Amino acid sequence: MSGPAVRIAVDPAKVRRMLGSPELSWLVERIRNRLERGEPVDGTVTLVGATVAQRRAAARLLGRNVARGALLNVPLRDVAEELWRAAAAPSLVAAVEVIGGPVRDLAAERADDLQRWHDALAAARSSPLAAEAWYGEWLKSVSRDGTVGRLIRQGRSEVIAQSAAVLEQLSDDGAALAVTEASHGPGGSAAVVLSSLAASVTGDERALADGLLASLVLRGLAAREGVQVPEGRDAEQALWNAAGVVTDDLASQVLVLNMRAGGEPLGRWLTEAAEAGQPFRVTLRQLAAAPLLPWALDIYVCSSSTVLREAADRFGTDCPALVCTEGEPSLACTRLVQAASSSGSAVHWHGDFSWAGLRGTAMAVRRLGARPWLMAAADYQQALAAGATEPLQGAAERSPWDPRLAELMRTTGRAISEECVADRLLDELSAARV
Repeated sequence: MSGPAVRIAVDPAKVRRMLGSPELSWLVERIRNRLERGEPVDGTVTLVGATVAQRRAAARLLGRNVARGALLNVPLRDVAEELWRAAAAPSLVAAVEVIGGPVRDLAAERADDLQRWHDALAAARSSPLAAEAWYGEWLKSVSRDGTVGRLIRQGRSEVIAQSAAVLEQLSDDGAALAVTEASHGPGGSAAVVLSSLAASVTGDERALADGLLASLVLRGLAAREGVQVPEGRDAEQALWNAAGVVTDDLASQVLVLNMRAGGEPLGRWLTEAAEAGQPFRVTLRQLAAAPLLPWALDIYVCSSSTVLREAADRFGTDCPALVCTEGEPSLACTRLVQAASSSGSAVHWHGDFSWAGLRGTAMAVRRLGARPWLMAAADYQQALAAGATEPLQGAAERSPWDPRLAELMRTTGRAISEECVADRLLDELSAARV
């Protein structure tokens, strides 16, 4: 740039007259892009296929004719000099900021984003769970799929640390942190109440009722359990139950028949109901209040109260110990069966031939050591032949104890409710009577 080193101020009106026309918008954009990337602005920019209007605008800006041809070349040093000569702007930076606002420093922004990224993950990475393989995979997953970046952009990066804190409290060492007085007692196993867990981590009792925090925690629990990320309320509730979390320790119940047991007072109540051959409802609160020692050598689990009711009517006090999940197993159901399994009872598990039924059975096999009861591919084929099927609903599940079962169900696309095989279950219970 020739001439004395004279300092000039920005004249927005002049800048707009020189660079503000639509025909020069491409030039301003190219200059801005270079500045934002931290590149030199003393080279030449080229426009391919320039229109006549664009060539004329460039000629007016530079004060000379521009070469004809397929390319329009504009030296940026000449643009800066013309702005200075016209006392419009002291630099290209000042000029483009008049046209389109402040020039961003993309390198600095990337550095800030990276720092925010590290800050958002710092607490989660320093968690005591960091040594667990499932936890590492969960953290990688939420980092790769854009979840972390989205939370940072929304100004909600604390959700990452909160989700890690919830998972810590649901680990073997941390579960007691979110337990309410109503959920445990002397010798009983603790049950985490969802609202208390949410409040202990976030200060908001409803923080885990729904939303992104709950979604992240459930993804972590699915990774820990080695199951699919739950889809739908029932699957989510099943995973919360597997982690020992309930919304209400009184609402979490299980229906039983002829479950004789030791332990006061629940064991006595169960034994009295069994001596009368009457079904009995047990709440999670009751199970957590005192130790329970089921006495039966074999415990049978069904999913339909119709089966349990018919068994009570047909066999009365002679019916083998029977537990009914009434659909998705509640935490009360899981705790009762767990107590039976721990005391040496063999657990025989049956559910609907549905994706939910497979999910519940797989969970029982994995966590409770249960034995699938009439839940093989051959049993499904036999039930199919009897008719009374309905369309399968929800996401497909696996049947690790008999992979062919899930394959057959995917092929047929048909579900079979437990009521449709009730007679066969009752025959098995009759044969098991002592």
